[in-house]
Amino acid sequence: MRKFPLWLAALALSLIARADVTPANFDLTVKPQDDFYRFVNGSYLKNTPIPPEYSSWGSHAELTKRNQDALRAICERSATKGTAGTPFERQVGDLFASGMDETAINAAGATPLQPEFDLIASVKTPADLMRVIAQLRARGVGGIGFRFQSEADARNSRIELAHLSQGGLGLPERDYYLRPDEKSKKLREQYVAHVTKMFELLGDASEAAQASAAAVLKLETALAEASMSRVQLRDPHASYHKMPVTELQHTVPGIDWSAYFKTVGAPAFTEVNVEQPAFVQAFAGMLASVPLADWQAYLRWRTVDGVATFLSEPFAKQSFEFRGRTLTGQQKERDRWLRVVSTIDNNLGDPLGQLYVAEYFPPESKARMIQLVANLRAALRERLTTIEWMDAPTRTKALAKLDAFTVKVGYTDKWRDYSPVVIDRGPYVSNLLRLRAFAHAYNMAQIGQPVDKTEWGMTPSTVNAYFNPTGNEIVFPAGYLQPPFFDPKGDDAPNYGGIGTSIGHEMTHGYDDQGRQYDGAGNLVDWWTPEIAARFKERSEGIVKQYSAYTVLDGLHINGQLTQGENIADLGGVKIAYAGLQKALAGKPQEKIDGFTPEQRFFISWAAKWRRSNRPEALRLQVNTDPHSPAEFRANGPLSNLDEFARAFDVPEGAPMRRPAAERINIW
Repeated sequence: MRKFPLWLAALALSLIARADVTPANFDLTVKPQDDFYRFVNGSYLKNTPIPPEYSSWGSHAELTKRNQDALRAICERSATKGTAGTPFERQVGDLFASGMDETAINAAGATPLQPEFDLIASVKTPADLMRVIAQLRARGVGGIGFRFQSEADARNSRIELAHLSQGGLGLPERDYYLRPDEKSKKLREQYVAHVTKMFELLGDASEAAQASAAAVLKLETALAEASMSRVQLRDPHASYHKMPVTELQHTVPGIDWSAYFKTVGAPAFTEVNVEQPAFVQAFAGMLASVPLADWQAYLRWRTVDGVATFLSEPFAKQSFEFRGRTLTGQQKERDRWLRVVSTIDNNLGDPLGQLYVAEYFPPESKARMIQLVANLRAALRERLTTIEWMDAPTRTKALAKLDAFTVKVGYTDKWRDYSPVVIDRGPYVSNLLRLRAFAHAYNMAQIGQPVDKTEWGMTPSTVNAYFNPTGNEIVFPAGYLQPPFFDPKGDDAPNYGGIGTSIGHEMTHGYDDQGRQYDGAGNLVDWWTPEIAARFKERSEGIVKQYSAYTVLDGLHINGQLTQGENIADLGGVKIAYAGLQKALAGKPQEKIDGFTPEQRFFISWAAKWRRSNRPEALRLQVNTDPHSPAEFRANGPLSNLDEFARAFDVPEGAPMRRPAAERINIW
């Protein structure tokens, strides 16, 4: 057995925190070769309890909270200015004041929803039902039955296309209705009890509320049975069935689709992508087979469930008891100001975002970030040029796709105008419904129009990033470009290990099991030769096998198929970022800092990025629904495949952090 490296024995606690190389978080009783995640984060995990109002806590949650503190200051200042503020400040300030007026919110109860409930009560026929579903959607009530929206056409990514797809569930996803195990059965019982209490809060007698809740579960279970699984949804071809509207009417004749599209506020259009035809057909059949009283109960439930947190305390508390405490283990509801600020960010993101970036995203941050992206793009280009398992025709198209990548950093160049929305200091839930109705109308207006390449899918303060396959773009909001993940004044190693690996991750998404199916223009086109596609699948199956073997808790394993794309992107992201670091270090002195080489500090920053503690309920929910693996496996899983990591920390063959040579995965 190898002895502990001397550099580790001499580490002590004299390290100075730079970016996220934080010695107080280390656990020196754990060897890097045994469990690198706990070596870097062990003391933090042991000594940092999860705050009672959170279901998980760690680096991402800490930065999110700091950003929310900044947003709170902006919101409070805007509310104080009142009519003296700018148009953006007035919108933000009025919505914040509306959400913070607990006295008015509690006095109103659910009465602001009475127009929606009256509409639901008017249903007498299946045709009425579809009309009311469309009217509710246009009023900002979503999540009913199915989804209808505008998105880029996957095979003609320059044009927005109408999409019909599955939806309408109150539990996190379809399998929660279908699993036969005892935990799932108990959760369904708790769900019915929760729905019952909500109906009682709306004024229903106990017996009627119980009957309505049972009807809701039965109806939603039928929707779940007709739905594709999350793994099935990973195949973009399986959800592409573009057809003329006339064909939809022939295929699903039980619904007057033209009337629905008109009522929901869509412009005239001739083609629609029916993502899951079997689901839409099943839904149409349910219109005739399910009693209208059951449908009305379902519509009432989806209406109140979607806005319960904006209503009086009894509704908000009951929503928390199930969606917070039961599903995620959260012990305490978050402070009202934090919930309100999050709501403003989610629904009025551009006005609030403009105020945020003016204070918290200096030009030098964007410049440094663009430089990092350029280095990683160059590193990925070299990898694509030399990768041994790819043939020339596929390589040429892979490089063309890389050259076509669009990079968005910080915030949009085209802020959305929310001036048409009436935002006042009246009922909070009414403001939210108007904002949702505005967002819906905005989306409907895009159908048939050229795709707006300036659009962003995240608000500026978001602590996250994304790859958009139809746009062939990688996007990094300003909220993510903050310490500990990114420091414009910091040195290269932690920056490449932090935000650099995220850049590489999003780039690799363009070549994961889903992203690889889109070409440089963002079109769903098979640009791989059959032999090279088979080689890719062989390698990606290794990723599935590796992560499926990880046990999370109580015998629950990671779903390697569901998490395949994110795991591929993690592996590629670290490898590409490491190569980018080598480019950044070329020709510079490579001195140790605090006893660590730049390479070691890179990997420490990577592992520190994933420090996170979870409540068991939240962890179970993540494994069941999230395409991302739990944090410790995101940290350790890729490193166990990398020779670069083994060299940096002198990891011997046979160590837990060194997979056997025959099992090491090397895709990008």
